[in-house]
Amino acid sequence: MRSMVRPLLILALVMAPGFASAHTGVGPTAGFAQGFGHPFVGFDHLLAMIAVGVFAARLGGRALWLVPASFVTIMAAGGALGAGGIALPFVEGAIALSLVVLGAAVALRLDMPTLTAMGLVGLFAVFHGHAHGTEIPESASGLAYGLGFVLATATLHLTGVALGIGFGRARRVSGGTVVRLGGAMITFAGMALLVGMA
Repeated sequence: MRSMVRPLLILALVMAPGFASAHTGVGPTAGFAQGFGHPFVGFDHLLAMIAVGVFAARLGGRALWLVPASFVTIMAAGGALGAGGIALPFVEGAIALSLVVLGAAVALRLDMPTLTAMGLVGLFAVFHGHAHGTEIPESASGLAYGLGFVLATATLHLTGVALGIGFGRARRVSGGTVVRLGGAMITFAGMALLVGMA
């Protein structure tokens, strides 16, 4: 495991400049198709949303749907704040920190009550939503963009849940190792983003 840390850190540092392209002013921001496609090209959002799904699958029970649902709901509220011009501090830093924390939750197989997990992902969801809410135009197409973004987020959460369940049903050792390494890579990616902001 220790021998893999250096290559994972190097990979995260190499990928870090591309993560920043997920935010304000990059690419078209109007319409359902653009809103739906945006999370798939912004690696920081993509990784965080998949991590939420894997984390929910790891917790199981009611968390399987409550944790992703809380992220989507609170992200939409954060998007409304951003679209309304209400500023939040440290948005980009909080998004990077979400990768560190959510990746670590997966890598370390953290166990917590469902309500606590909902609060944790909800905290970060506000910032993810706000970052994209500031990009939504004040028009009907902006509403379509927001709907596309919300549906894409739910799709990525479902992908994470499916991965978490799928690897959970795989051979215990190999499946668990893959999930934990994936979580570690997400954490390293977040750390690389934070270093890049310093």
